[in-house]
Amino acid sequence: MTANWRTSLARLGIIWVALLALFWRDAADMASIWWNSSTFNHCLLIIPILWWLVDQRKPELAKLEPKPWALPLVWMAAASFGWLLGDAAGVALARHAGLVMLLQGSVALLLGPAVTRGLLFPLFYMFFLVPFGEEFVPALQTITAEMCMWLLGLTGIPAHIDGIYIATPTALFRVAEACSGVKFLVAMVALGALVSNLCFKSWPRRIAFMAACIIIPIIANGLRAFATIYIAHHGNLDFAASFDHVIFGWVFFGIVIALVLAAGWPFFDRAADAPAIHADQLAKVSGTALKPAIALGAMAAIVLLPFGWSTYIANRASPVPAQIDMPEVAGWARVDHRPLHPWKPHFAKANHTLLGRYRNAQEQEVDLYIAVYDRQSEGRELVGFGQGAAGGASDWSWIENCDAPANARCERIGTKDRNRRDVVSFYRVNGTTSGSGATVKLATLKAKLLDGNQQAVAILVSAEQKGRENARPAINSFLQSIQDIDKLADRMAGLD
Repeated sequence: MTANWRTSLARLGIIWVALLALFWRDAADMASIWWNSSTFNHCLLIIPILWWLVDQRKPELAKLEPKPWALPLVWMAAASFGWLLGDAAGVALARHAGLVMLLQGSVALLLGPAVTRGLLFPLFYMFFLVPFGEEFVPALQTITAEMCMWLLGLTGIPAHIDGIYIATPTALFRVAEACSGVKFLVAMVALGALVSNLCFKSWPRRIAFMAACIIIPIIANGLRAFATIYIAHHGNLDFAASFDHVIFGWVFFGIVIALVLAAGWPFFDRAADAPAIHADQLAKVSGTALKPAIALGAMAAIVLLPFGWSTYIANRASPVPAQIDMPEVAGWARVDHRPLHPWKPHFAKANHTLLGRYRNAQEQEVDLYIAVYDRQSEGRELVGFGQGAAGGASDWSWIENCDAPANARCERIGTKDRNRRDVVSFYRVNGTTSGSGATVKLATLKAKLLDGNQQAVAILVSAEQKGRENARPAINSFLQSIQDIDKLADRMAGLD
């Protein structure tokens, strides 16, 4: 190894340590997700795979000379700004991706265009360190449920679908988050990307193999869910549950992987002993050079300015009342909260939460839930995975969306015991009220970037479905009596 290589790698090591120290919360959050979430346990294998991919290329890389390169500063600026947006909007995916992109960019910045080209796939593969995929759970649940219904129809088993609940003459089945197949899908995509790089030279073949790694797991998961229902219908429910866990968790996944690799084997067009890169070709790659001091100074400015602004916003005072009480609503009286089935929305680590029941002269009843945050941060968000009317450890699940009032979201939720309720949700941040998750995230982003009010409030109005009685008239009547949701939310946050 030349002195230039030793100096460049020493600089890179120091920069990586500095970045991981500066963004330690995001690094620790990612590592915690890899270790604690079974959906992302495969990420623990990505780090040794990255080491092996780099080691494969080491003999050829040693023939090149590293030198600082200007263009990656653009990549790092995008990464740093993306991290700031993610931090401001409370989007962990953007923060995690921003950190990974900063690590990637520092490699390219300090080692230059030729070395970067040689490390292009390992650098790309670093994106699989970012925990992603849970955003697809609701869609995958729906796809799995619809596939089950289609297969049940083919086999002549009578069934009825209600959102993610499938009722057969034997039992009522719920396509839960764990049954969505997202674990299988994200792991297969990571494996598919690795195999596509190692075993294929042709881009059409790589694309076809990646498509198979996306489509086949979805189909396989639908077949697994159908098999569970089929066995339960013709046999024992307890056996079906154990079959679903053991066969899918320990055998089925491995069988599908083996079948996908076996199907792709005849089309592999890259020799097993083919070199990963060729130094003579990489040496021809050029780019605008930088002096090391200029590269390091520019990188420090790009990273520290957004981080400093985020720190300032996080330390800015954003008080809420020490205590809040259920509001008085004209025409409605507070009554004991005795639901047919326990229900409590999930808004983690809110400063205040209230839940109460109201009844009017027409004997209509509604439940009002209020959550107040002094500010939003990681794990303390109005909108996020596991938050909302059917979030947390609740046995309530989303069934379908329904017609919503202005600036609200309406959803119908239910339990396996066929309890149903409609929920109308309002979220208010920095003067914006909406039921749209994207709008709430944007309002949160603007509040943090432009130094606005950080207080955030969720107001949920819900009514149980009793028999065939429609729950919406009670909700509509209650909302009409409240008149101004914005004023109520601001009063709860201490902003009126």
